[in-house]
Amino acid sequence: MSSSPHGTIGGWSHHHLLGLQGLDAASIRAVLAHASRIPACGPSGASEAPRRDDLRGRTVATLFFEDSTRTRTSFTLAAQRLGAETVDLSGGVTSVNKGETIVDTALTVEAMGVDAMVIRARQSGAAAMAARRVSCPVINAGDGCHEHPTQGLLDILTIAEAHGRAETFDLSGLTIVVVGDVTSSRVARSGIAGLTALGASVVAVGPPGMVVPAHTHLAAPGGPGQVSVRHDLDPVLAQADAVMMLRIQFERHGDAPSAAGARRGAVIPSIREYRHGYAMTAQRADTLRPGAVVLHPGPMNRGLEIDGEVADGSRSVVLRQVSNGVRVRMAVLAMCHAAARSSRPFA
Repeated sequence: MSSSPHGTIGGWSHHHLLGLQGLDAASIRAVLAHASRIPACGPSGASEAPRRDDLRGRTVATLFFEDSTRTRTSFTLAAQRLGAETVDLSGGVTSVNKGETIVDTALTVEAMGVDAMVIRARQSGAAAMAARRVSCPVINAGDGCHEHPTQGLLDILTIAEAHGRAETFDLSGLTIVVVGDVTSSRVARSGIAGLTALGASVVAVGPPGMVVPAHTHLAAPGGPGQVSVRHDLDPVLAQADAVMMLRIQFERHGDAPSAAGARRGAVIPSIREYRHGYAMTAQRADTLRPGAVVLHPGPMNRGLEIDGEVADGSRSVVLRQVSNGVRVRMAVLAMCHAAARSSRPFA
């Protein structure tokens, strides 16, 4: 990664990454461009993993107050491949269980000498609150239903690579269909903001309640891309260049993780009816135009929103998303750290 004379990388000047909503297109392109230059790790594992020294001698703390597999592991690997040591904390082993706030936990961890922290929490705005109090870079790894910026970035990188747009990240002319529980999805919010900032058109599709007219406002303000809302999936598939399938977020509907709780917040009489109207089945995948790809941010509910035949099929780029996640998170950690150091040259 090249640095400017002032110590930043690619002109990136942000100490934190808290969301893609409101982030300008130039900044989004900068982080994607640097991520694209990091070699992807092959299926054989660590022997092919890219190694750098951007964070050598530094410590990155991951503070996860909500369950995670892909994001947490990806951030840990990203930090280690940049040369950093990592400290991994989960909500179950922190004093948050004793009533301590997430902000106080972040301040405590910073006082121990960490150089950056990655925060995931159920509360929307948790990472932003911590960023206002600590001096080290803070990366939002998902906050409630609000945003998940690195997931949005890795999805955009995956789409751009699939359609030969990774040189410029100009997504003009591409149509991205986002299907499912958009209301509850922080992935959708970040992805839609980033995609429209780069020129893509987004169609949000799902049952009433999970997709609402207000979702048209998720488009990047002043950006070239627009968002439209539909409740019927099949008519829009023929125009899709990429289809992002979202799971029903049972844990964010009602008081319990149940299908009944999900139905309380959306107009779906049954899970069977949801599958009938919105699942990516093999039959629906066959109607996609040549070159169209299917994405899923995980975790997948196979047999509900996506069939295993599609998830494992030739149109699926799900594992490419996972691989790109490490590259994007390496870029974000390195760029935020460099920006923070450039403002504190003796740090």
